[in-house]
Amino acid sequence: MRLAIFGGRFDPPHVGHLLAASDAFERLSLDRIVLVPAATQPLKAGQAGAAADQRLEMTRLLVEGDRRFEVSRVEVDRGGLSFTVDTLMHFATQYPAAERFLLVGADVLGSFGQWREPERILELAGLVLLERQSEAPLAAPSALRDGGVRRLPTRRIDVSSTEIRERVRAGRSIRGFVPDAVAAYIERAGLYRDS
Repeated sequence: MRLAIFGGRFDPPHVGHLLAASDAFERLSLDRIVLVPAATQPLKAGQAGAAADQRLEMTRLLVEGDRRFEVSRVEVDRGGLSFTVDTLMHFATQYPAAERFLLVGADVLGSFGQWREPERILELAGLVLLERQSEAPLAAPSALRDGGVRRLPTRRIDVSSTEIRERVRAGRSIRGFVPDAVAAYIERAGLYRDS
């Protein structure tokens, strides 16, 4: 089994996340991608946004009905700060025979050395850097220079969770940025209006 883990804040999850995951699924010939919303990301602790259970539900709505994907609540249930190494150890135990990949955005290169146990992360899963095709490749930190990272070009989608939150706060439409089910959830829950 070829399994990818795609973690993040997903605040909110959007079509850019979905398309990047779809590109990875096809290009890596994966059997499954597990999306893992963080309880609290250590490098983003203290940032306002949706609660962990709300982000989990929106992530479920993002991939609903698509058998390529599943959503795990492992980090939300664990609570506290979400460390990638702990999550990968969970999946290594759950799927010991699987070839595991960790999907990350290009923006993590600068902070990867600050993550908990980066060397152990590289032992538990192949690191796959999702790079937008129009971006110039970033230099990998020393921990990743000896074949520790695989670069995977993905289509360029100019959408971000930050922009979506700002649009909601300004009363602007988010149609096309997120699936209709996610937009409806944001509206029902009153998310991002005062943050």
